[in-house]
Amino acid sequence: MIIGGTGQVGDAVVRALAAEPSCAEIVMVNRREASLNANARVRQVILDTASPQFTAEVTRLAQGMIAQGDPVYGASCVGVGKGSTKWSEEELTALEIGVVGGFARGCHAGGITRFSLLSAVGSTAKSRIRYVRIMGLKEEEVQKTGFQRLAIFRPGIIGGNVHTPGYVAWLGHLIPGSFGTIEQDDIGRAFVAEFIDSSAPNGVVYLENGAMRQRSRALNGPPT
Repeated sequence: MIIGGTGQVGDAVVRALAAEPSCAEIVMVNRREASLNANARVRQVILDTASPQFTAEVTRLAQGMIAQGDPVYGASCVGVGKGSTKWSEEELTALEIGVVGGFARGCHAGGITRFSLLSAVGSTAKSRIRYVRIMGLKEEEVQKTGFQRLAIFRPGIIGGNVHTPGYVAWLGHLIPGSFGTIEQDDIGRAFVAEFIDSSAPNGVVYLENGAMRQRSRALNGPPT
């Protein structure tokens, strides 16, 4: 079950899930109906994210999925990214902390024990930089939910994203480490690798560029 699946990274995650044979169903929680690629395993559920009943509705949705008997995982790919400069702090907080936090609590209350969260490199609630601080606060909000396993994805510059100019992505490849460029398709495959890793230990894990690339390659198998 995924929220933010219509965004750039979210779409990469949904495509990677649709390519994974072990994924029986992808349930996208959207605020409004979106045009989806035809795939019998993708189901769209429209919920009012501003409603006081949003978390309870997510809980009921999760319970219904779990009742079918297969393992169910939750994911948030919500992220404003470059457009955050046009948002007020109150608007960003309402989305990144309010909506994502409500979704995470609904997933947990519905019985989902493993959750993956899209954040950003360098996120910390103590930062003076507004976006970085809100990302850090979002991470803290989801951690408080108490998932058995929480994977926090912290990409640097996201290549292949319409919000990232091509020259920025190219220059980002010259930056080593977690602040450089990672392709969004690698992020999508890394999310899938997290979902299908049944041996993953409990607790919170932070995945930056290098770890995401490793998981993406592992999902594709060894090079031939």
